[in-house]
Amino acid sequence: MRAIKFAISVFGVCGLVGCEKSLEPIDTTDEKKASLEMTEFVEELKKGLVFVEGGEFLMGDYGVEHGPEGLPYDADKDSKPLHKVELTSYSIEKVKVTNRAFQFYLKYNGLQLRQDVAGIQYKTFSVAPHNPAHMDWYEAEKYCKWLADISDLPYALPTEAQWEYAARSRGQFLMVATDDGTYKVAREPILGERGPRGINISTTWDRRAFAKEMGWKTAGLSSLPVDKFPPNPLGLYSMSDNGLEWVNDWYDPDYYKYSPLKDPQGPDKVMFKDKLGRDTKVVRGQALANPAWGGGVNVHRTAAEPHGLLFDNDLAYLSSKTARCVVNSPKPAN
Repeated sequence: MRAIKFAISVFGVCGLVGCEKSLEPIDTTDEKKASLEMTEFVEELKKGLVFVEGGEFLMGDYGVEHGPEGLPYDADKDSKPLHKVELTSYSIEKVKVTNRAFQFYLKYNGLQLRQDVAGIQYKTFSVAPHNPAHMDWYEAEKYCKWLADISDLPYALPTEAQWEYAARSRGQFLMVATDDGTYKVAREPILGERGPRGINISTTWDRRAFAKEMGWKTAGLSSLPVDKFPPNPLGLYSMSDNGLEWVNDWYDPDYYKYSPLKDPQGPDKVMFKDKLGRDTKVVRGQALANPAWGGGVNVHRTAAEPHGLLFDNDLAYLSSKTARCVVNSPKPAN
């Protein structure tokens, strides 16, 4: 299998600890271990995919026309106009890329976890194996391309249209990507804590509780396990919270005005600069949802500098940026 040969080659060069001794003979036991680890990793990848049957849907803020309240879900204009999109079938990862998966990728490519990221959150959140990995757009793209190399499947970052179609469970008029399209919180108060527990989406209470359990000092800013709450009807977890998700598209606030009908890919070049004059990609979802004030509505779009830079310097801030990959094949990948 080409994927396994690739894995052995990379492992032989870089091993588990880097590339300092790349000319030394490969230990047969380690080679077999590397091959087995890669085979298991690829099999887990395939099991973690959800097939999304393509079709037609109305993309954008459908609140006025199709929401029960007859009101817009988004005060911003970039989610308008509502427009028809037709998508080819594809598969998408049911959870965000986990620390376990991303650090496996780093290990097999002789890479180290980044050290140039601001704040204690990045290093703290990178510890829990089943929490989302945090990365910039370029890292997310390289990771998805690496999955394509090792699996012989056409992995890539999702387009914005693919992301919204999946979050809305094949384009249904669902406000958030929870099990029923609504926010649900527990009614009973929690002694010593402000705010309710989440039932189908996270709240500040849930993040504080998890931070306390882990011994973290990040309180309500904490990330959570990728499958902490129920998936949406399509079987996808935490698309409306627990980290913004990178998609492939360059950001353009007016893109919906000229988006093509069939499989839109976003602008083919940079179209919008942020206030500091930097290029912008699209992120979808929400970093920290909270039913008390909303957030995580499926139609919201956000512009983000693809390197994740904090201000006008080289210091990155990535504790809110996550990703999941798709497989661009019209047949189920597994």
